[in-house]
Amino acid sequence: MTSEKPRAEKVAVVDEVAAKLAAATAVFVTEYRGLRVGQLANLRRSLRSAGGEYKVYKNTLARLGAQKAGIADLDDLLVGPSGLTFVSGDIAAVAKALRDVAKANPLLVLKGGAMGGKVLSARDIEALAELPSREVLLAQLAGAFQAPLVKTAGLLQALPRNFAYGLKALIDQKEAA
Repeated sequence: MTSEKPRAEKVAVVDEVAAKLAAATAVFVTEYRGLRVGQLANLRRSLRSAGGEYKVYKNTLARLGAQKAGIADLDDLLVGPSGLTFVSGDIAAVAKALRDVAKANPLLVLKGGAMGGKVLSARDIEALAELPSREVLLAQLAGAFQAPLVKTAGLLQALPRNFAYGLKALIDQKEAA
C-alpha cells in the first residue's frame, strides 16, 4: 500500500484558506443551498462594498485550512454547502450585509463563524449586525469625551463673567450711595 501525496491544487487551496483566515478579522459561515449564480454574485457584491469577501471551498479543504490557521472549532459549521465570508473591514457592516441578504433570500442561512479565535453562533452574528457602524460608534465616543470638556469650559467662562457682574453691581451700588 502506497501513501498518496495530496495534489498540489488541494494544498494550494488549503494554504489559501489558512492565509485568508489568518488575515481576516472575522469569518462568517453560511449555507447557500439553492442559491442561483446571479444571487451569489449579488451577495458577493454587497459584501465587497462592506469589506467582506465571500468564497466557496470544499468543506474538507476548508476544515484543513481552518486547522492550519488555528481555528479548528469551525469544523462543526463546515457541513453541507458552506460559504465563507472573510471580513477585512468593519465586522458589523459585513454582518449587516449578510443579515440583509439572508432576510431577502431565505435560502442563505447564517450558520456561525469565528472572531478573535472564538467561535460565533448565528445569534452572535445577528447581534453584531445590530451594532451601529464603526463611524457612529466613534462619533458617540467622541461625544462622550466632549461633553465633560464643554461643561468644564462653561464653568471656567462663568467664573470671570460672574465676577465681572458682581464687580459691576458693587460699583453701581457705590455710585448710587
